[in-house]
Amino acid sequence: MAPVQKETVAEPIRVMLAKIGLDGHDRGVKVVARTLRDAGMEVIYTGLHRKPDQVIEAAVQEDVDVLGVSLLSGAHMPIFTRLFEVLADLPEPHRFVVVAGGVMPDEDELELKRMGVAGVLGQDTAPETIVEEIRSLVHSREPRS
Repeated sequence: MAPVQKETVAEPIRVMLAKIGLDGHDRGVKVVARTLRDAGMEVIYTGLHRKPDQVIEAAVQEDVDVLGVSLLSGAHMPIFTRLFEVLADLPEPHRFVVVAGGVMPDEDELELKRMGVAGVLGQDTAPETIVEEIRSLVHSREPRS
């Protein structure tokens, strides 16, 4: 595996990674966290068994650029539905993009994107592809106001 190029912008990309629900497997999300840190991003990992409202509150408080939700439990559709309900109830629009990671059937990707998921990165996504996708999503969104 080739080394991932470090972020060279004035402010590093801030990423929050979360495990929502009862999924207790976090080895993959920890590997992703390390990969993003090695690429020069600031990474916050919320830990296991979080609720959507807890994760959204933390993402807003931490002023992140990306909220990545890692799921292996098969409960991705109801979890992302609830996550976007919580986002819709925020008093101000959020500025971060939402990315899904982990194990999800390919046929659910379109529906996840319709909900508002900016990117779906499956379990077999190469580390350098994850870094490139995160950078691309952050740099293509509207600038901070």
